[in-house]
Amino acid sequence: MVIADLLEILRRQLGMDLAALARVEDEHLVLQVLSGDVAGFGLHAGATVGRRDSLLGLVLAGELPEIVADTRADPHLTGHRDVTERGIGSYVSAPIVDGEGKVYGILCCIGHQARQARPDRDGRFLRLLAAFLSDTVLDLHEMWARRRQIWQKVSDLIDSGGPQIIYQPIFRLADQRIIGVEALSRFPGAPGGAQRWYTDAAIVGLSTELERLAIRRALAVLPVLPGDLTLAVNASPTTISAGLLDLLPDAMAGRLVVEITEHEHIGTNKHLLKAVEVLRSRGVRIAIDDIGTGYAGLEQLLHLRPDIIKLDGIITRGIDADAARRAIATGLVQVAGEIGGSVVAEGIETAAELATTMAAGIPYGQGYLLGRPGPSTGAAWLRPDARHSAVPLVPGEPGGPGGLQAPAGKAAANR
Repeated sequence: MVIADLLEILRRQLGMDLAALARVEDEHLVLQVLSGDVAGFGLHAGATVGRRDSLLGLVLAGELPEIVADTRADPHLTGHRDVTERGIGSYVSAPIVDGEGKVYGILCCIGHQARQARPDRDGRFLRLLAAFLSDTVLDLHEMWARRRQIWQKVSDLIDSGGPQIIYQPIFRLADQRIIGVEALSRFPGAPGGAQRWYTDAAIVGLSTELERLAIRRALAVLPVLPGDLTLAVNASPTTISAGLLDLLPDAMAGRLVVEITEHEHIGTNKHLLKAVEVLRSRGVRIAIDDIGTGYAGLEQLLHLRPDIIKLDGIITRGIDADAARRAIATGLVQVAGEIGGSVVAEGIETAAELATTMAAGIPYGQGYLLGRPGPSTGAAWLRPDARHSAVPLVPGEPGGPGGLQAPAGKAAANR
């Protein structure tokens, strides 16, 4: 919109019929933005003209002057198609270059009729606007180039089957028995980790497709997952609103937890709230992530009334030495009790953190101290002789005010 507005200013200032910005692309010029009598010249945004034979291409090549007040009187343009067929009677143009002098494209105005020759004044104004426009155009060009690379990277990942899925056990802290597993996405050899991948996918509009693929891969463990363990997968509000029921097997819906991991504004998101209720009606439990780290997470808690609250590792880490962290943990346990939910502490890495978490009344936890994530192949929790049986929680049991069978995890779309 900014570029279109600048082109309209240029067109009116010069008193001409059409202003346009075209970029160089191989052997063509692509008309990116136009303002004015587009139909009158038979042009449109996205149209291409040849660099070797078009009027603009010849200007960029230095074979035609940048300003011609009367094309029909110029011997260099006699019989040129842009003059005879498109009806270009005059033009004013200026190249757009980057800081290294590389040509990005051309800025121009064209008119149906010849006009009074004002080459110096018109040229100065056009070059002034071209210099101002260059920064904007080049920023957009660089942004598009980056996004095109991101699109290709994410698309290639999706086409190859998506991220690898590993699973981290979740424990009942009182007896350190495994009661569920959390599915986590991994992108081997890629900098930035899972968070970067999902952020990039969101930038180019592929986040829902990538999340659904990761969730589908995570669900593949269900047929071999012991019947008393639950599986946690996650999804952003956008993905949940788009629908997940087609992915979730009805027969095992009661063993699934969907964790909402991104704190988008949901106060007025009726689509999300409705989708959550549909999931709950099928027996799926809802968890929210990163509670205790900001207002957005608390807003989710108020609107969604989750079955499971995840205490973020930022709060768990060092909780034994920080009274404020302990106060947050204790407060969330009380809130969970009021709404009929339960709390899972993430990121437990030391014996002191484990002891303090339990003292705060948090019944469930996960972290490297308890169990590291890994592939399902050969996992101890898949072997009947090695796994621990989960005891269903019912109202009145320690940590079980909501009658949940197991907590959630950070899921397939792990950030």
